[in-house]
Amino acid sequence: MSLNFDVIVLGAGAAGLMCAAQAGQRGRRVLLLDHAVRLAEKIRISGGGRCNFTNVNVRPECYLSDNPHFCRSALAQYTQHDFIKLVERYGIACHEKTLGQLFCDDSSQSIIDLLLHECELGGVERRMGVTVQAVDKPSRFRVTTDAGVFEADSVVVATGGLSIPQIGATPFGYRLAEQFGLRVTPLAPALVPLTFQPGDVAVFGELAGIAIEVEACAERGPAFREAALLTHKGASGPAMLQVSSYWRPGESLTLDLCPGVDLEARLAEDRHSDKLLGNWLAGFWPRRFAQAFVELFGDNRPLRSLDERSVARLFEAIRGFVLRPNGTQGYRKAEVTRGGIDTRDLSSKTMMAREVPGLFFVGELVDVTGWLGGYNFQWAWSSGWVAGQHC
Repeated sequence: MSLNFDVIVLGAGAAGLMCAAQAGQRGRRVLLLDHAVRLAEKIRISGGGRCNFTNVNVRPECYLSDNPHFCRSALAQYTQHDFIKLVERYGIACHEKTLGQLFCDDSSQSIIDLLLHECELGGVERRMGVTVQAVDKPSRFRVTTDAGVFEADSVVVATGGLSIPQIGATPFGYRLAEQFGLRVTPLAPALVPLTFQPGDVAVFGELAGIAIEVEACAERGPAFREAALLTHKGASGPAMLQVSSYWRPGESLTLDLCPGVDLEARLAEDRHSDKLLGNWLAGFWPRRFAQAFVELFGDNRPLRSLDERSVARLFEAIRGFVLRPNGTQGYRKAEVTRGGIDTRDLSSKTMMAREVPGLFFVGELVDVTGWLGGYNFQWAWSSGWVAGQHC
Protein backbone atom coordinates (compact mmCIF):
# COMPACT_ATOMS: atom_id res chain seq x y z
CA MET A 1 0.00 0.00 0.00
CA SER A 2 1.40 3.39 -1.03
CA LEU A 3 2.83 5.75 1.56
CA ASN A 4 2.77 8.72 -0.82
CA PHE A 5 -0.36 10.75 -1.49
CA ASP A 6 -1.44 14.07 -2.91
CA VAL A 7 -3.57 14.87 0.15
CA ILE A 8 -3.73 13.57 3.70
CA VAL A 9 -6.90 14.46 5.63
CA LEU A 10 -6.61 14.21 9.41
CA GLY A 11 -10.02 13.51 10.96
CA ALA A 12 -12.90 11.46 9.57
CA GLY A 13 -15.74 13.58 10.86
CA ALA A 14 -18.21 15.68 8.88
CA ALA A 15 -15.71 18.20 7.48
CA GLY A 16 -12.97 15.65 6.89
CA LEU A 17 -15.22 13.23 5.02
CA MET A 18 -16.59 16.00 2.83
CA CYS A 19 -13.12 17.32 2.05
CA ALA A 20 -11.65 13.89 1.30
CA ALA A 21 -14.55 13.04 -1.03
CA GLN A 22 -14.21 16.28 -2.96
CA ALA A 23 -10.44 16.07 -3.30
CA GLY A 24 -10.67 12.45 -4.39
CA GLN A 25 -13.33 13.20 -6.99
CA ARG A 26 -11.00 15.88 -8.40
CA GLY A 27 -8.51 13.12 -9.10
CA ARG A 28 -6.30 13.68 -6.07
CA ARG A 29 -4.86 10.62 -4.30
CA VAL A 30 -6.28 11.00 -0.80
CA LEU A 31 -5.53 9.31 2.52
CA LEU A 32 -8.05 9.81 5.33
CA LEU A 33 -6.75 9.14 8.85
CA ASP A 34 -8.52 9.09 12.22
CA HIS A 35 -7.49 7.95 15.69
CA ALA A 36 -11.00 6.61 16.38
CA VAL A 37 -12.03 3.11 15.39
CA ARG A 38 -15.53 4.24 14.38
CA LEU A 39 -15.77 7.25 12.13
CA ALA A 40 -18.16 10.20 12.33
CA GLU A 41 -19.44 9.53 15.85
CA LYS A 42 -20.62 13.13 16.16
CA ILE A 43 -22.83 12.66 13.10
CA ARG A 44 -24.07 9.36 14.48
CA ILE A 45 -25.25 10.74 17.82
CA SER A 46 -26.48 14.12 16.59
CA GLY A 47 -30.14 15.07 16.57
CA GLY A 48 -31.07 12.17 18.80
CA GLY A 49 -29.65 9.80 16.21
CA ARG A 50 -31.38 11.46 13.27
CA CYS A 51 -28.76 14.12 12.43
CA ASN A 52 -29.88 17.72 12.09
CA PHE A 53 -27.70 17.93 8.98
CA THR A 54 -28.37 21.55 7.94
CA ASN A 55 -30.81 24.43 8.22
CA VAL A 56 -32.78 26.05 5.40
CA ASN A 57 -32.08 29.47 6.95
CA VAL A 58 -28.26 29.33 6.95
CA ARG A 59 -26.69 32.77 6.51
CA PRO A 60 -23.47 34.35 7.76
CA GLU A 61 -25.25 36.20 10.56
CA CYS A 62 -25.91 32.84 12.24
CA TYR A 63 -22.22 32.35 13.07
CA LEU A 64 -19.94 33.72 15.78
CA SER A 65 -16.33 34.60 15.07
CA ASP A 66 -13.77 37.25 15.91
CA ASN A 67 -14.00 37.91 12.15
CA PRO A 68 -17.73 37.54 11.38
CA HIS A 69 -17.21 38.00 7.64
CA PHE A 70 -14.81 35.07 7.26
CA CYS A 71 -17.52 32.42 6.84
CA ARG A 72 -19.25 34.23 3.97
CA SER A 73 -17.08 32.84 1.18
CA ALA A 74 -17.32 29.16 2.12
CA LEU A 75 -21.05 29.37 2.83
CA ALA A 76 -21.58 30.99 -0.57
CA GLN A 77 -19.41 28.48 -2.43
CA TYR A 78 -21.24 25.48 -0.98
CA THR A 79 -24.68 26.33 0.39
CA GLN A 80 -27.27 24.47 2.42
CA HIS A 81 -29.19 24.00 -0.82
CA ASP A 82 -26.21 22.21 -2.34
CA PHE A 83 -26.10 19.75 0.53
CA ILE A 84 -29.88 19.29 0.46
CA LYS A 85 -29.59 18.37 -3.25
CA LEU A 86 -26.93 15.82 -2.36
CA VAL A 87 -29.20 14.31 0.32
CA GLU A 88 -32.06 14.17 -2.17
CA ARG A 89 -29.86 12.56 -4.80
CA TYR A 90 -29.18 9.72 -2.38
CA GLY A 91 -32.90 9.33 -1.71
CA ILE A 92 -32.56 10.11 1.99
CA ALA A 93 -35.97 10.99 3.42
CA CYS A 94 -35.88 14.05 5.66
CA HIS A 95 -38.22 16.51 7.33
CA GLU A 96 -38.13 20.12 8.48
CA LYS A 97 -38.69 20.84 12.14
CA THR A 98 -38.90 24.18 13.93
CA LEU A 99 -36.89 27.15 12.69
CA GLY A 100 -35.73 25.49 9.47
CA GLN A 101 -33.95 22.50 11.01
CA LEU A 102 -33.64 19.51 8.66
CA PHE A 103 -33.47 15.98 10.09
CA CYS A 104 -33.27 12.51 8.59
CA ASP A 105 -36.56 10.63 8.82
CA ASP A 106 -34.63 7.53 9.80
CA SER A 107 -31.10 7.12 11.12
CA SER A 108 -28.15 9.52 10.95
CA GLN A 109 -26.28 6.53 9.53
CA SER A 110 -27.75 7.45 6.15
CA ILE A 111 -25.69 10.69 6.16
CA ILE A 112 -22.55 8.75 7.11
CA ASP A 113 -23.24 6.24 4.33
CA LEU A 114 -23.68 9.12 1.86
CA LEU A 115 -20.29 10.57 2.79
CA LEU A 116 -18.59 7.19 2.66
CA HIS A 117 -19.98 6.52 -0.79
CA GLU A 118 -18.81 9.94 -1.94
CA CYS A 119 -15.34 9.02 -0.64
CA GLU A 120 -15.48 5.70 -2.50
CA LEU A 121 -16.33 7.57 -5.69
CA GLY A 122 -13.13 9.54 -5.17
CA GLY A 123 -11.01 6.48 -4.42
CA VAL A 124 -10.18 7.74 -0.93
CA GLU A 125 -8.01 5.40 1.12
CA ARG A 126 -9.26 5.33 4.71
CA ARG A 127 -7.41 4.16 7.80
CA MET A 128 -9.09 4.17 11.20
CA GLY A 129 -7.58 3.66 14.64
CA VAL A 130 -4.35 5.40 13.58
CA THR A 131 -2.58 7.75 15.98
CA VAL A 132 -0.73 10.68 14.45
CA GLN A 133 2.53 11.18 16.30
CA ALA A 134 4.01 14.11 14.37
CA VAL A 135 3.45 16.32 11.34
CA ASP A 136 6.33 18.20 9.76
CA LYS A 137 7.32 19.61 6.38
CA PRO A 138 10.94 19.00 5.38
CA SER A 139 9.87 19.47 1.75
CA ARG A 140 6.54 17.72 1.33
CA PHE A 141 4.36 17.20 4.38
CA ARG A 142 5.36 14.17 6.42
CA VAL A 143 2.80 12.58 8.76
CA THR A 144 4.31 10.12 11.23
CA THR A 145 1.83 7.66 12.74
CA ASP A 146 1.81 4.38 14.64
CA ALA A 147 0.95 2.76 11.29
CA GLY A 148 3.85 4.22 9.34
CA VAL A 149 5.06 7.46 7.79
CA PHE A 150 2.99 9.06 5.02
CA GLU A 151 3.87 11.95 2.73
CA ALA A 152 1.68 14.37 0.77
CA ASP A 153 1.69 17.75 -0.93
CA SER A 154 -1.27 18.91 1.18
CA VAL A 155 -2.55 18.19 4.68
CA VAL A 156 -6.09 19.06 5.74
CA VAL A 157 -6.68 19.19 9.50
CA ALA A 158 -10.27 18.28 10.35
CA THR A 159 -9.76 16.86 13.83
CA GLY A 160 -12.60 18.77 15.50
CA GLY A 161 -12.77 20.81 18.68
CA LEU A 162 -12.87 19.98 22.39
CA SER A 163 -16.58 19.24 22.70
CA ILE A 164 -17.74 15.76 23.75
CA PRO A 165 -14.35 14.32 24.78
CA GLN A 166 -16.07 11.03 25.63
CA ILE A 167 -16.21 10.26 21.89
CA GLY A 168 -12.61 11.18 21.28
CA ALA A 169 -12.24 14.97 21.13
CA THR A 170 -8.68 16.20 21.67
CA PRO A 171 -6.75 19.49 21.30
CA PHE A 172 -4.56 17.94 18.56
CA GLY A 173 -5.64 20.32 15.79
CA TYR A 174 -4.99 23.45 17.84
CA ARG A 175 -1.52 22.27 18.85
CA LEU A 176 -0.71 21.45 15.23
CA ALA A 177 -1.83 24.91 14.13
CA GLU A 178 0.39 26.53 16.75
CA GLN A 179 3.31 24.33 15.68
CA PHE A 180 3.06 25.84 12.20
CA GLY A 181 2.78 29.38 13.55
CA LEU A 182 -0.99 29.92 13.37
CA ARG A 183 -2.79 31.67 16.20
CA VAL A 184 -5.65 30.17 18.18
CA THR A 185 -8.34 32.40 19.68
CA PRO A 186 -9.60 31.68 23.23
CA LEU A 187 -11.59 28.44 23.42
CA ALA A 188 -14.77 27.77 25.41
CA PRO A 189 -17.70 25.33 25.44
CA ALA A 190 -20.60 26.53 23.29
CA LEU A 191 -24.18 25.36 22.80
CA VAL A 192 -23.88 24.11 26.35
CA PRO A 193 -26.18 24.00 29.41
CA LEU A 194 -25.58 26.77 31.94
CA THR A 195 -25.16 26.37 35.67
CA PHE A 196 -26.68 28.69 38.28
CA GLN A 197 -25.42 30.41 41.39
CA PRO A 198 -26.13 28.37 44.56
CA GLY A 199 -28.98 30.69 45.56
CA ASP A 200 -30.70 30.28 42.21
CA VAL A 201 -30.19 26.51 42.31
CA ALA A 202 -32.00 26.49 45.65
CA VAL A 203 -34.94 28.32 44.06
CA PHE A 204 -35.11 26.61 40.68
CA GLY A 205 -33.52 23.24 41.33
CA GLU A 206 -36.80 21.78 42.56
CA LEU A 207 -38.39 22.82 39.26
CA ALA A 208 -36.05 20.60 37.21
CA GLY A 209 -37.82 19.25 34.15
CA ILE A 210 -40.08 22.26 33.66
CA ALA A 211 -39.78 23.98 30.29
CA ILE A 212 -41.23 27.33 29.23
CA GLU A 213 -40.89 29.40 26.10
CA VAL A 214 -38.66 32.44 26.62
CA GLU A 215 -36.84 35.08 24.65
CA ALA A 216 -33.29 34.98 25.99
CA CYS A 217 -30.45 37.39 25.36
CA ALA A 218 -26.87 37.61 26.59
CA GLU A 219 -25.21 40.97 27.17
CA ARG A 220 -23.90 40.74 23.60
CA GLY A 221 -25.53 38.94 20.70
CA PRO A 222 -29.08 38.39 19.44
CA ALA A 223 -32.17 37.29 21.32
CA PHE A 224 -33.43 33.72 20.87
CA ARG A 225 -37.07 32.78 21.30
CA GLU A 226 -37.25 29.09 22.08
CA ALA A 227 -37.78 26.76 25.03
CA ALA A 228 -35.74 26.95 28.22
CA LEU A 229 -35.53 23.84 30.38
CA LEU A 230 -34.77 24.02 34.09
CA THR A 231 -32.31 21.40 35.38
CA HIS A 232 -30.98 20.43 38.79
CA LYS A 233 -27.86 22.48 38.09
CA GLY A 234 -29.21 25.38 36.03
CA ALA A 235 -30.85 25.68 32.63
CA SER A 236 -30.72 23.97 29.26
CA GLY A 237 -33.09 23.77 26.31
CA PRO A 238 -32.64 25.45 22.91
CA ALA A 239 -32.87 29.05 24.12
CA MET A 240 -30.25 28.59 26.80
CA LEU A 241 -27.92 26.61 24.56
CA GLN A 242 -28.10 29.39 21.99
CA VAL A 243 -27.26 32.20 24.40
CA SER A 244 -24.50 30.13 26.01
CA SER A 245 -22.40 30.74 22.89
CA TYR A 246 -22.55 34.49 23.53
CA TRP A 247 -22.37 34.41 27.33
CA ARG A 248 -19.09 35.23 29.08
CA PRO A 249 -18.24 34.48 32.73
CA GLY A 250 -19.46 37.22 35.05
CA GLU A 251 -22.15 38.43 32.67
CA SER A 252 -25.91 38.12 33.06
CA LEU A 253 -28.73 36.92 30.83
CA THR A 254 -32.04 38.70 30.33
CA LEU A 255 -35.18 36.66 29.70
CA ASP A 256 -38.65 37.63 28.56
CA LEU A 257 -40.70 34.95 30.27
CA CYS A 258 -43.84 35.62 28.21
CA PRO A 259 -42.67 36.41 24.66
CA GLY A 260 -45.41 37.28 22.25
CA VAL A 261 -48.02 37.68 25.00
CA ASP A 262 -49.78 41.02 25.42
CA LEU A 263 -49.68 40.97 29.20
CA GLU A 264 -51.11 44.45 29.52
CA ALA A 265 -54.23 43.52 27.57
CA ARG A 266 -54.62 40.20 29.37
CA LEU A 267 -54.34 41.85 32.77
CA ALA A 268 -56.78 44.59 31.77
CA GLU A 269 -59.38 41.87 31.16
CA ASP A 270 -58.88 40.46 34.67
CA ARG A 271 -57.96 43.69 36.46
CA HIS A 272 -60.85 43.49 38.95
CA SER A 273 -60.62 39.76 39.61
CA ASP A 274 -60.16 38.13 43.00
CA LYS A 275 -57.77 35.64 41.40
CA LEU A 276 -54.39 35.52 43.06
CA LEU A 277 -51.44 36.66 40.96
CA GLY A 278 -49.84 33.19 41.10
CA ASN A 279 -53.01 31.56 39.79
CA TRP A 280 -53.25 34.14 37.00
CA LEU A 281 -49.65 33.52 35.96
CA ALA A 282 -50.36 29.79 35.90
CA GLY A 283 -52.41 30.57 32.80
CA PHE A 284 -49.11 31.29 31.03
CA TRP A 285 -46.69 28.91 32.75
CA PRO A 286 -46.72 25.55 34.54
CA ARG A 287 -48.24 26.09 37.97
CA ARG A 288 -45.10 25.17 39.90
CA PHE A 289 -43.08 27.74 37.96
CA ALA A 290 -45.76 30.39 38.52
CA GLN A 291 -45.70 29.77 42.25
CA ALA A 292 -41.91 29.97 42.37
CA PHE A 293 -42.01 33.22 40.42
CA VAL A 294 -44.45 34.94 42.79
CA GLU A 295 -42.33 33.83 45.75
CA LEU A 296 -39.35 35.53 44.14
CA PHE A 297 -41.47 38.51 43.19
CA GLY A 298 -42.68 38.75 46.77
CA ASP A 299 -46.31 39.53 46.00
CA ASN A 300 -49.21 37.12 45.53
CA ARG A 301 -52.15 39.42 46.14
CA PRO A 302 -55.46 39.26 44.27
CA LEU A 303 -55.26 41.05 40.93
CA ARG A 304 -57.77 43.70 41.98
CA SER A 305 -55.48 44.85 44.79
CA LEU A 306 -52.41 45.42 42.60
CA ASP A 307 -51.69 49.12 42.20
CA GLU A 308 -50.11 50.60 39.08
CA ARG A 309 -46.66 50.59 40.63
CA SER A 310 -46.94 46.88 41.45
CA VAL A 311 -48.17 46.11 37.93
CA ALA A 312 -45.25 47.99 36.37
CA ARG A 313 -42.83 46.12 38.61
CA LEU A 314 -44.49 42.83 37.66
CA PHE A 315 -44.19 43.44 33.94
CA GLU A 316 -40.60 44.53 34.34
CA ALA A 317 -39.81 41.33 36.24
CA ILE A 318 -41.43 39.18 33.54
CA ARG A 319 -40.07 41.04 30.52
CA GLY A 320 -36.60 41.56 31.96
CA PHE A 321 -35.98 38.56 34.20
CA VAL A 322 -32.25 38.54 35.00
CA LEU A 323 -30.18 35.39 35.47
CA ARG A 324 -26.52 35.38 36.43
CA PRO A 325 -25.05 31.99 35.53
CA ASN A 326 -21.90 30.96 37.35
CA GLY A 327 -20.62 28.73 34.56
CA THR A 328 -21.43 25.99 32.06
CA GLN A 329 -21.52 22.21 32.18
CA GLY A 330 -18.31 22.16 30.16
CA TYR A 331 -17.09 20.36 27.08
CA ARG A 332 -18.69 17.05 28.08
CA LYS A 333 -22.12 18.60 27.51
CA ALA A 334 -21.18 21.16 24.85
CA GLU A 335 -22.23 20.54 21.27
CA VAL A 336 -19.36 22.62 19.84
CA THR A 337 -16.28 24.63 20.75
CA ARG A 338 -16.33 28.42 20.53
CA GLY A 339 -13.15 30.00 19.17
CA GLY A 340 -10.40 28.19 17.29
CA ILE A 341 -7.86 28.72 14.53
CA ASP A 342 -7.61 32.48 14.05
CA THR A 343 -9.25 33.25 10.71
CA ARG A 344 -6.73 36.03 10.07
CA ASP A 345 -4.26 33.24 9.40
CA LEU A 346 -6.48 31.43 6.86
CA SER A 347 -7.73 32.20 3.37
CA SER A 348 -11.52 32.49 3.44
CA LYS A 349 -11.65 31.34 -0.20
CA THR A 350 -9.61 28.15 0.22
CA MET A 351 -9.28 27.45 3.99
CA MET A 352 -5.49 27.25 3.51
CA ALA A 353 -3.02 28.72 5.99
CA ARG A 354 -1.72 31.96 4.51
CA GLU A 355 1.89 31.35 5.52
CA VAL A 356 2.00 27.55 5.11
CA PRO A 357 1.12 26.51 1.52
CA GLY A 358 -0.69 23.18 1.41
CA LEU A 359 -1.90 23.24 5.05
CA PHE A 360 -5.67 23.57 5.47
CA PHE A 361 -7.97 23.77 8.51
CA VAL A 362 -11.72 23.06 8.36
CA GLY A 363 -14.80 22.51 10.49
CA GLU A 364 -15.06 23.06 14.23
CA LEU A 365 -11.32 23.73 14.56
CA VAL A 366 -11.75 27.12 12.91
CA ASP A 367 -12.99 30.18 14.81
CA VAL A 368 -16.47 29.90 13.29
CA THR A 369 -19.28 28.74 15.59
CA GLY A 370 -22.82 28.28 14.35
CA TRP A 371 -26.17 28.53 16.07
CA LEU A 372 -28.03 25.47 17.27
CA GLY A 373 -30.06 23.76 14.57
CA GLY A 374 -27.83 22.36 11.82
CA TYR A 375 -25.64 25.43 11.31
CA ASN A 376 -22.43 23.78 12.49
CA PHE A 377 -22.88 20.80 10.21
CA GLN A 378 -23.38 23.20 7.32
CA TRP A 379 -20.11 24.91 8.23
CA ALA A 380 -18.46 21.47 8.17
CA TRP A 381 -19.89 20.73 4.70
CA SER A 382 -19.03 24.18 3.34
CA SER A 383 -15.52 24.49 4.74
CA GLY A 384 -14.72 20.87 3.88
CA TRP A 385 -16.00 21.27 0.34
CA VAL A 386 -13.98 24.44 -0.21
CA ALA A 387 -10.75 22.89 1.06
CA GLY A 388 -11.47 19.85 -1.10
CA GLN A 389 -11.42 22.05 -4.21
CA HIS A 390 -7.98 23.48 -3.44
CA CYS A 391 -5.95 20.91 -1.52
